[in-house]
Amino acid sequence: MSTSSSTAGASGAQGGHAARPLTGQDYKTLALAALGGALEFYDFIIFVFFAKVIGQLFFPASVPDWLRMLQTFGIFAAGYLARPLGGIIMAHFGDLLGRKKMFTLSILLMSVPTLLMGLLPTYASVGLLAPMALLVLRILQGAAVGGEVPGAWVFVSEHVPRRHVGYACGTLTAGLTAGILLGSLVATGINAVFDPQELVDHGWRVPFVLGGVFGVGSMYLRRWLHETPVFAELQQRKALAAELPLKTVVRDHRGAVVISMLLTWMLSAGIVVVILLTPTYLQTLYGFDARTALVANSAATLCLSIGCVVAGILADRIGARLTLSIGGALLAATACVLYTTIGTRPDLLLPLYALAGFFVGTIGAVPYVLVHAFPAQVRFSGLSFSYNVSYAIFGGLTPVIVSLMLKNDSLAPAHYVVGVCIMGIVTALFVRKRHA
Repeated sequence: MSTSSSTAGASGAQGGHAARPLTGQDYKTLALAALGGALEFYDFIIFVFFAKVIGQLFFPASVPDWLRMLQTFGIFAAGYLARPLGGIIMAHFGDLLGRKKMFTLSILLMSVPTLLMGLLPTYASVGLLAPMALLVLRILQGAAVGGEVPGAWVFVSEHVPRRHVGYACGTLTAGLTAGILLGSLVATGINAVFDPQELVDHGWRVPFVLGGVFGVGSMYLRRWLHETPVFAELQQRKALAAELPLKTVVRDHRGAVVISMLLTWMLSAGIVVVILLTPTYLQTLYGFDARTALVANSAATLCLSIGCVVAGILADRIGARLTLSIGGALLAATACVLYTTIGTRPDLLLPLYALAGFFVGTIGAVPYVLVHAFPAQVRFSGLSFSYNVSYAIFGGLTPVIVSLMLKNDSLAPAHYVVGVCIMGIVTALFVRKRHA
């Protein structure tokens, strides 16, 4: 069967019902996928909310604060650098064996390292073995999330009618970002329950142990999900990829890969800088206490989740190009206002951070572009390769780059976000819906 005819066959699994409304089963699938994704993403990002304490415990006290932060964020970044390998392997089998199998496997690969992180000895106990063990576990987390995020987008987009793909992807992305909110709320609670010394002694371990429990819950939830109609159609028609899926992607879809990678850079800048790193910056650069920083971050992340759903709906209605262009401009503007204002008006932290968080939600339109960029036979591999390689390069190095920029530029977070948003707006001009 030719690529075009088999693509048409796969599209028929959705295309024949493109005009139907979302059903109760669709909403159940979206809810379970989003909730499971939230619990797994919590495991991946909880590290960053305790970066300051981890830096104190896993590196020598004699090193300067900026170097300790750089080393800690370097280990955090290692999780992003490991994403391509895990993502490519799981996507390969996801295109050949089924989306659901890989969608479930990623949870186990995430929850075990998270639990072990909470049990690690510190530098004071075992010296350099402590940061080395932390690095290994962080790499395993990265491999797991490398399959989770692309797999989740493909999974939900292939379950719903074509005219609701933006809503499905936006809702799933909101679920993933809700994992960040969960992490922020847990971190806020931990900082409220434990005093600073108790936090250093043992309190920091609690959120990682909880992450292991969340992983078990995620595995249970995904037992109730079914294989996607698109993959089932391909399997029934014997129209699965005839060669290595990644080979087809690199040979036939290079333009889609480039656009997907650049938009992922914009996505990573919004998440990593504005949401994940800003609580640490608020404490180290602007003098906010941990509780105030985390409460503001929780508000911003809640607004981010709402913004993701709004962006997905807009992508369905007005197209991804316009959604990303307008949203990117507003994200650049609000991020700039946030970082240039809070130093002199700390009372405006909550509303400004919440507004910037909402426009980070523009990223909810990015997966809409990515799932339409590749045909069904290689969709998982194409999306996973583009997204994970880009996140490894840009998302993984962003904490290190911004930390280095901060040595000479106190507004480095704002300047970085604005620059990447301009790139994203330009890239959006080249977005085309290539495949149903």
